[in-house]
Parts: sequence; C-alpha cells; structure tokens
Amino acid sequence: MTHRAIHIRIATPEDVPILQKLIDASVRGLQANDYTPGQIEAALKTVYGVDSQLIADGTYFVAEAASTESTKGIIVGCGGWSKRKTLFGGDHWTGRHDTLLDPNRDPAKIRAFFIHPDWARRGIGTMILDACEAAAQSAGFKRLEMGATLSGVPFYRARGYAALENIDVPLGDDHTMTVVRMAKDVA
Repeated sequence: MTHRAIHIRIATPEDVPILQKLIDASVRGLQANDYTPGQIEAALKTVYGVDSQLIADGTYFVAEAASTESTKGIIVGCGGWSKRKTLFGGDHWTGRHDTLLDPNRDPAKIRAFFIHPDWARRGIGTMILDACEAAAQSAGFKRLEMGATLSGVPFYRARGYAALENIDVPLGDDHTMTVVRMAKDVA
C-alpha cells in the first residue's frame, strides 16, 4: 500500500453506510484475539454500530486516506466523543442514555473507535483521539472516560487512560463481553 495523507473531518449522515461496513471489518479483523466468534457476532448485532446521535451532535470524526483516483478520500477509521451519558453502543444498543453531561461535574465519553484492519497501527487512532480530546476540552470537559474493548486497552493505556473497572456487557444468545471503563484527566 502506498503512503497516503490522512485527513480528519466530522462525520456526516452520508457516511453511515461506509461506517457500518468499516465497523464490521474492524471488529472482525482486530478483535478476534480478545473475543470469541460468538461474542463478536452477538456484539455486532447488539452493541456495535453507528451512533447517529454522535453524528447529529457533530462529535464523531472520520479519518480519510487521500485518494489518487478522485477528490473524495477513503474512510479508514472513525471515533468520537460525547457530551451525553451513554458510555458505549450504537443506535440499536438498548443501554443508551442521551442525557446531557455537565462539563464541570461529568466526564465526556470517548466513543466508538474503529479502524479498518488494513490501516491499523499507522497512527490513525491517535489522530482521531487527539481530535476528540481537543474538542472535549474546548467544550469545557476536564475528564474523559470510555468503555474500551479488550483489544483497545493497550492503546488507551499508552495514551494515559487508567483502567477503573471491568464491565460484563450482556449480548444475548448466552454471550457477554468484557469492556474496561477507563478514564483520563485532561485539565
């Protein structure tokens, strides 16, 4: 693969079909060492997916690799932050809480990071996380937290996030998956 410039921008509703495919590829390609095939399939049906509220709030970013064929780039990663209570989950997740957070009291949520497996470990997650942290700080938040997958924990730990607790998320079909609630002070 040739080197391409990466551009970070705010996601739009038009990106949703591409994001759904990206999420599927990311989960299947990058989480197989940490979760069973049954957990992955159940999570794709119940937890993982696009969160349209993040897009509507203007807090979801995509990473585009510059295309040599056209002016439109190829979306290779996504991730966001939220000023709402929901810790994780796409539109179809039943554990959503859309209550707005108070930046003086509550931590902003780092949410829904997915990188295409062909583009993993190239700094794209770091670029998106930097954009999220800067935007959340600009909105007045002093602390950030997330529900990290087991696959993501080393990345977030390297970026200064500390593990607070493990959460076993029920997925149905007698499956659960462990995510790790992590946090970081940014002010």
